Amino acid sequence: MGPSGRLALLEQVWQRFADQSALLKRGGRIAEISPTHYKVRGLSDVARLGDLVEHRGHKAASQGEIVQIGGEEIVVAPFERSVDAGIGDAVFRRGPFAVTPHDSWRGRTIDALARAIDGGPPLLRDHGHEDAGTATPGALDRQRVGTGFMTGVRVIDIFTPLCFGQRLGIFAGSGVGKSTLLAMLAGADAFDTVVVALVGERGREVREFLEDTIGAVAMAKTVAVVATSDESAMMRRRAPDSAMRVAEYFRDRGDRVLLVLDSITRFAHALREVATGTGEPPVARGYPASVFTDLPKLLERAGPGAEGKGSITAIISVLIDGDDHNDPVADSVRGILDGHVVLDRAIAEQGRYPPVNPLASISRLAGKAWTPEQRILVTKLKAMIARFEDTRDIRLLGAYQGGADPELDLAVQQVPLIYEALGQAPADPGSADPFSDLARHLKARQHVEPAE
Repeated sequence: MGPSGRLALLEQVWQRFADQSALLKRGGRIAEISPTHYKVRGLSDVARLGDLVEHRGHKAASQGEIVQIGGEEIVVAPFERSVDAGIGDAVFRRGPFAVTPHDSWRGRTIDALARAIDGGPPLLRDHGHEDAGTATPGALDRQRVGTGFMTGVRVIDIFTPLCFGQRLGIFAGSGVGKSTLLAMLAGADAFDTVVVALVGERGREVREFLEDTIGAVAMAKTVAVVATSDESAMMRRRAPDSAMRVAEYFRDRGDRVLLVLDSITRFAHALREVATGTGEPPVARGYPASVFTDLPKLLERAGPGAEGKGSITAIISVLIDGDDHNDPVADSVRGILDGHVVLDRAIAEQGRYPPVNPLASISRLAGKAWTPEQRILVTKLKAMIARFEDTRDIRLLGAYQGGADPELDLAVQQVPLIYEALGQAPADPGSADPFSDLARHLKARQHVEPAE
């Protein structure tokens, strides 16, 4: 770290002790302990939902968040998986949670509390940045969405093209290829900054995802926020919010930001675990009502910023429990987002990657990204693919005879070639012009077919 970095760290220490409010903290005592929460007496009159508290145990200090306030007691959910807590232990209020990102955070990996976990130097903080918390830009203050961009993934850019400031969901069951597709999209060259939130991921896969799948080039402009599956529900609940705050910081600087969240379903599971621990009753397949309030509060913060600022393009993975697309979380998220891409297990079993189902996928802003000619072409392509898939069983039974239906004959001839052209591996270079690539592939294969 250079002299300027050391001076910045010294300034942070000085500012911490220069703040009079930081030297005196209101405290209380633990009155009741459960495996996931504990209750504190003495803080009810000053506590606010979402405030952080610090518990001084026998071995070390730990932090938690206030999730419920009563007349005599507050309920605290700890960030640590196991807390060395005892009846009568002191608990001090630390105030609201805040994230103060810095330009130097790009290329770094942090946890849900914005602490470095990559073994690098201490994180610098931009204390001049005012953390807006969970503020959502006003509906009429936002810029309009209207500028498309290329992700480099052919099947996405042709059938579900994206615009800056759009929110897209990747819907799939476990093991179908969500993370691989997300990493391909995270490598898009159209963005100034990328923020990746890995929520509930297997710890073994985090380093592989960041180093191998995303790669060193894309990682240089990426801030990764990680909360693995073995961490507490509060850490998994807090991680998407921390990632959104980092994205909002770079958006307010004028950057075009890509936010990749994997996965919103595990975030919902963490919300459920915390809410049921406070006694909130379930209303839909075990999910309390607050889950369906917190989901739009998070996702609505993404999108275009105010005039003169940047945008947050959000790509959200949705884990479909049991491949049930009518799952309450999937249903709720689908209605909030500006489009959805469906990954089909049957397509993956056929060896076609990315296993995107173009008939079930939709981008609500595709009309702003397509030219009129491209819109007409994609409509014809979808009709041809639908005809091909609808007659699959008939053709497998041998009941299809060529020459009886010219449209079906064309679909049988062209659709397999279209599927070939849409195939793309993570190591393949991104496509700058997917429609031209598709046309070249069809032309080349048509010339080859007669010779075979």
